Amino acid sequence: MTDKQSPAKLNPPVFYSAAGLITLIIIFAATVPDVASRWFDTVQSAIITNASWFYVLAVAIILLSVVYLGFSRMGTIKLGPDHSEPDYSRITWFAMLFSAGMGIGLMFFGVAEPVMHFLAPPLAEPGSVDAAREAMKITFFHWGLHAWAIYAIVALILAFFAYRHGLPLTLRSALYPLIGDKIYGPIGHAVDVFAVIGTVFGIATSLGYGVTQINAGFNYLLDVPISDTVQVFLIIGVTALAVVSVTTGLDKGVRRLSELNIVLAVLLLLFVLLLGPTVFLLQAFVQNTGAYVSDIVSNTFNLFAYEKTDWIGGWTIFYWGWWLSWAPFVGLFIARISRGRTIREFVLGVLLVPSGFTLMWMTFFGNSAIELIINQGVASLGEMVQQDVSVALFVFFEQFPWSRILSVIGTLMVVVFFVTSSDSGSMVVDMLCSNGRNDTPVWQRIFWAGGTGLVAIILLLAGGLGALQTMAIASALPFTIVLLIATYGLVRALQVDVYKKDTLQNNYLMASSVSHQNWRERLHTIIDFPSLMVGQRFLKQVVQPALNEVAEELRQAGLTVELELDDDSVKTFRVMHGEELDFIYQVQLAAHVQPSFTYTENDSNASPDEYTYYRAEVHLREGGQDYDILGWSRDAVISDLIEHYHKHMHFLHVLR
Repeated sequence: MTDKQSPAKLNPPVFYSAAGLITLIIIFAATVPDVASRWFDTVQSAIITNASWFYVLAVAIILLSVVYLGFSRMGTIKLGPDHSEPDYSRITWFAMLFSAGMGIGLMFFGVAEPVMHFLAPPLAEPGSVDAAREAMKITFFHWGLHAWAIYAIVALILAFFAYRHGLPLTLRSALYPLIGDKIYGPIGHAVDVFAVIGTVFGIATSLGYGVTQINAGFNYLLDVPISDTVQVFLIIGVTALAVVSVTTGLDKGVRRLSELNIVLAVLLLLFVLLLGPTVFLLQAFVQNTGAYVSDIVSNTFNLFAYEKTDWIGGWTIFYWGWWLSWAPFVGLFIARISRGRTIREFVLGVLLVPSGFTLMWMTFFGNSAIELIINQGVASLGEMVQQDVSVALFVFFEQFPWSRILSVIGTLMVVVFFVTSSDSGSMVVDMLCSNGRNDTPVWQRIFWAGGTGLVAIILLLAGGLGALQTMAIASALPFTIVLLIATYGLVRALQVDVYKKDTLQNNYLMASSVSHQNWRERLHTIIDFPSLMVGQRFLKQVVQPALNEVAEELRQAGLTVELELDDDSVKTFRVMHGEELDFIYQVQLAAHVQPSFTYTENDSNASPDEYTYYRAEVHLREGGQDYDILGWSRDAVISDLIEHYHKHMHFLHVLR
């Protein structure tokens, strides 16, 4: 079985199909918005009535699967070759996770949702202490582990198959365990087209939320009128910023804005904590977290089957469908930034850190708002939330000292979240349309960044945001079915990797015992720091003949062996096994800096190259094995190669 990845920087079937279908849907929603709204509402009602149990069960399975993968033996497997290291520091990684996953939602619903549950709870008496307690438990439930588990499972599937098995970093790769190489055909194209459409409309709908809140902030700060015209100009302005950001790339644009986001978010959170009822908020956070953890199982499976209510359809099923509809976008983005992390580190980072910050945010904002209403008599806050959710944050800030400073920070955060959602979404869509590549022409990224803004403007003017939001939720139903099957495929594939890892457990350095005539030569090899020229000579005079000799023997036995020996720093040996996993043995020269004890302070002015030495490191299909064979004899190299091939054959036997 060979790895495949299309080299093309544009996948025409996906690009043109997605662009065409998006255009048709926009025309439909813009020309007959009433018809579109009625049709989408009918679809949503049918799903809530007949499939709410499926959404609840599916999300529960996803959460359990993510926890199992993180804490089982599979958690030690890396999302990439064994020798890979993370591309980003943990702080930067967390910042980008937070910005892509929850940004605008927290700003929009941080105050509004707890207050709405407090004023209209599913079971408790509205406006009571029990309602306040229930409001926070519900909010935690909707914004906690379940949401991030949905994102995490999609990201795990994509990152594992892309970075571990060389498949495209697009949604089609999630189907590889099901249909194999057919992902490169019409079925794979269709899956990626679906992901592009869902991502574009999901971002456009989110931007619709964001722009109304930016308008409300400017109205509060600068008396800018709240109108469609103002909101259109705001979308144009923020989209222009997103275009600038997306053209600078992930490492500069999205990364820097995400880091700015997390700084502003922490600053605003501290302001609310210190200027509000500090002790009460800290107590509430601890109690809310305890209540959430203690009730997580019952809440996860609660369908209100005995209490006939429409509440679950309007809230829990809405959220589960919303998170699932956003999963292709956020999951692919998280996969893009998570290469090199172990599955356990990934699960802990994606589940616990963003969830913990989100729950703290909801406590500090939500409990402060409820406390203002229930204990300080600020009934106007509840009334404004019920009238217009977009102004809830700024009405809330009016109750604090330095309210204008808080509103400025809040508005700036919404703008930055707006930009990061647009540019990261555009990057994801561009990758979906480009076979998972991120070295695409700038015009493609500009096209999708500008196109997403245009979609948001048209839907805003046509009044179609609500209809498209409903469509995104409805589209989550078929995606959920595919996701559950892909999750099963991921577990099976990870089990294969665990079996393979078990077969590699040995002391690799044992083979070196036959590589030297006596202990003095062996000791000299250990303390030597070979130059690039020495390493290249070793590959040519020792490794290359050894690989050729074994290849010839296997070919005489009827096996197909491919050698790549032209590179001066890499020699590759591959045995083809048809539909089963091929065997790959590779020797690479790796540069390292000599330890400090090998040179004196007087040598500090020398060039760095003088203190660089090279190791001939063995790489298998799983990546670098972190041991050096430079200085071994040809027989020792052959012995090491055959030992690994023996283990690979045993591994294939176990799989059968």
